[in-house]
Amino acid sequence: MKTLDEYMSLPYKMELIPDPDEGGFIVSFPELPGCLTSGETAEEALKNARDAKESWISAALEDHIEIPEPDEDRVYSGQFKLRIPKSLHRSLAEHSRREGISMNQYCLFLLTKNDTSFR
Repeated sequence: MKTLDEYMSLPYKMELIPDPDEGGFIVSFPELPGCLTSGETAEEALKNARDAKESWISAALEDHIEIPEPDEDRVYSGQFKLRIPKSLHRSLAEHSRREGISMNQYCLFLLTKNDTSFR
């Protein structure tokens, strides 16, 4: 089993998102379930993140709970192919044209907007 310092040095994924309900920002560590904190500003939330991560790992070590390690093996290319109905393709192309951006940029906007609503 690793020490607290060893776990703290591992590259855990950290996510910073705006808090739509309370204002400010939320920081979470997806690989450490339930490990999250917040702050009035992004800077404050990020500062609190180290303390939250250290507290989470310390508690897990004390309670002999298995601590997952970062998932470094996965490589993401940033590309995927998707087959969609022709009517949706037309609609996306028309909306992107009205916005003056490429369909790829428009789809990225839609995916990002939708993805953040699930956090």
